[in-house]
Amino acid sequence: MSRSGMSRSGMSRSGMSRSGMMPRRYSLERAVGSAAEFHARPIPDPARRVLWWFDVTCPTVVLGSTQKAEVIDEEAARLAGVEVVRRRSGGGAVWLARSATTWVDVILPATDPRWEDDVSRSALWLGEAWVAALERVGRAGLDVHRGALARLPWSDLVCFAGLAPGEVTMGTAKVVGISQRRTRAAARFQCAVVHRWDPAPLLEVLALSPGERDAAADDLRHAGAGIGAVAPSALVTALLEELRHAPSGSRPS
Repeated sequence: MSRSGMSRSGMSRSGMSRSGMMPRRYSLERAVGSAAEFHARPIPDPARRVLWWFDVTCPTVVLGSTQKAEVIDEEAARLAGVEVVRRRSGGGAVWLARSATTWVDVILPATDPRWEDDVSRSALWLGEAWVAALERVGRAGLDVHRGALARLPWSDLVCFAGLAPGEVTMGTAKVVGISQRRTRAAARFQCAVVHRWDPAPLLEVLALSPGERDAAADDLRHAGAGIGAVAPSALVTALLEELRHAPSGSRPS
């Protein structure tokens, strides 16, 4: 596997199946490299059902689309060898590291039966798929947040300090964070699954005073929860199986 290339079995370069129809099942594409490269990847057009599994090569902080660069302590990030990138979807900062998170994007074409025009409900189906996938790998007792967007202390700064509809929780703690970006062709749901929750590495590279950092660490101690030592490959395979149960038709126009 190359760092930038992805195999597409049975697919043409346009992303359509060789029969000319959108494939009924989700395909899997994996890449290893820089988070900046992955976030710059365009949503496929024409759209197709695909799961992108990204593996970052260094610890990374991903800022939300509206966050200012000044929230990062650039010197601390440089010394720690942390890459800082920006995604095109909203929300707070996310910490990505191989030992801590699994990063998966799900592309949902606008013609898919699971497409939802109401963005407050559009990720619920994906949250349900994650819950079922996590049950497959032995992580039961999880729920999908179905309420309104929960803005909690630090949520403007740190993604896992708040809850959005469709995200997966263990009690009140977030396990799977989901953000989305839409075009006319499709939605790109960007998912971060926590294996080991520890807000300290993220807080160390944010531009906070010592007092603010201590307060944030205390407030965020139970904001997230990890799924433990589940192999990312097993997790991705389980999600792919759940996505393959999706309706195979097209959304009525």
